[in-house]
Amino acid sequence: MKKSKVGKTLPMPGMPPEHDDTLAKAGPAPSGLNLANHFLIAMPSIQDPIFGGTVVYVCEHNEKGVLGVVINKPTDMTMEVLFDRIDLKLAEGLRASVVDEPIMFGGPVQDDRGFVLHSPGGRFSSSLTVTDDVAFTTSIDVLEAVASGSGPARMLVSIGYAGWSPGQLEEEISRNGWLTVGADPRVLFDLPIEERYTAAIKLLGIDPLMLATEAGHA
Repeated sequence: MKKSKVGKTLPMPGMPPEHDDTLAKAGPAPSGLNLANHFLIAMPSIQDPIFGGTVVYVCEHNEKGVLGVVINKPTDMTMEVLFDRIDLKLAEGLRASVVDEPIMFGGPVQDDRGFVLHSPGGRFSSSLTVTDDVAFTTSIDVLEAVASGSGPARMLVSIGYAGWSPGQLEEEISRNGWLTVGADPRVLFDLPIEERYTAAIKLLGIDPLMLATEAGHA
């Protein structure tokens, strides 16, 4: 089987592989808005084939821009296939719910590399703690821990991530492209993929059936 391009370290702008707190040291966004640990919910007006119907978890929002991961767009790759492509052997008895878990399409940026949202815990070489409930890791050691059966209790693995340059997301929100709401880790980790969009909308107290294309943002 052809090996994936997922590497030993999974670098991204602002996060060199040997420094896990570089993003956290960046200054605030010029707008003063900080949507880290928020969901971005695509409005029905977004017909884009990449972001239409998506929920994005925002990991970081600062002067360098915005970094997030789409959490409800599965690929046809499973964890078992991913482990095979990066030459990781699964521990005996690893529960089927792990190996059969689909890998998300996290976004169009670096879509040949893997990224992991997970419950905090463990020491990984390139990791950012977003909240007490969510961490974001870009190094392969988190997947090595998963393959050995000692990985995070809750996780979501994606190929690629979503990124916005400084001011870009704020402009899209002003044009009613996205709804925003504080994230709930249960939606991120526990709900079936097909329920996450509706559940994220309900966090706003909105009936999804009443969501109109022209609705404003929260």
